[in-house]
Amino acid sequence: MSEKKVLKLGLPKGSLQEATFEKMAKAGWNVQVSSRSYLPRVDDDELEIRLFRAQEISRYVEFGYLDCGLTGHDWVCENRSDVHEVGEFCFSKVSNRPAKWVLAVPEESSIQTVKDLQGKRIATEVVNLTQDYLKKHGVTADVEFSWGATEVKARDLVDAIVDVTETGSSLQAAKLRIVDEILVSTPRFVANHISWKDEWKQNKINTLVMMLNGVLAAERKVGLKLNIERKNLDQLLAGLPALRNPTIAQLSQPDWVAVETIIDVSVARELIPQLKLAGAEGIIEYPLNKIVF
Repeated sequence: MSEKKVLKLGLPKGSLQEATFEKMAKAGWNVQVSSRSYLPRVDDDELEIRLFRAQEISRYVEFGYLDCGLTGHDWVCENRSDVHEVGEFCFSKVSNRPAKWVLAVPEESSIQTVKDLQGKRIATEVVNLTQDYLKKHGVTADVEFSWGATEVKARDLVDAIVDVTETGSSLQAAKLRIVDEILVSTPRFVANHISWKDEWKQNKINTLVMMLNGVLAAERKVGLKLNIERKNLDQLLAGLPALRNPTIAQLSQPDWVAVETIIDVSVARELIPQLKLAGAEGIIEYPLNKIVF
């Protein structure tokens, strides 16, 4: 009897957990976990999922405890992990925008550029990233690890901070000014080098990444269905976007056709009134679950 094949997957626990579980469910894997557990259940006997802090996942993938994992590019760089990057995604706990690690100082600070940090003190959760950044600019400064609430340390304890932000709102609320952007980070799917060389595991990983990419692509698109008289079809098609070409089907009425297409969700509100003016009827907009290119 052959040994059961299992892929060990690490997913982030914490701020990215809910968004990750949502994407996994849309991709076809329902992950369930109790609030105190690090061992989720998933409806796939070939998957064994473990929850870790995003900061740790790339290390466990590199060491082989996990075959693969989803973590931020920032933590791969901070840990200096030697892993195989399979795919990049763009989602976070609050938006589809990437996270940015920035150098920030109090609004009233005299520090204007990284060069002004010579001999100063900096607090951050990403010590290696910060030291690499300073080294690149030829600056020597005291970089200390921060366990959290880094922005409140910028006035009384240190001269500057390196912190992560998506919108910049928390920095503004703390009356901090961004001096420079150090790293733009998005979630990455990474694999252990040995696991990646295993054909079965590589195929399983590629399937996961393909389906997750399909979910993310679908979030930016919607489907449109409409009916239009054939005499108005050419004019309508001239201004109708599509992934490749719209689908056209003959209706039971000889002079009418049905048209179906996929468009960016951002243009739907402008496009639908134009389609109505062009003679379209029965216009239906519907959400998509996955788009696999």
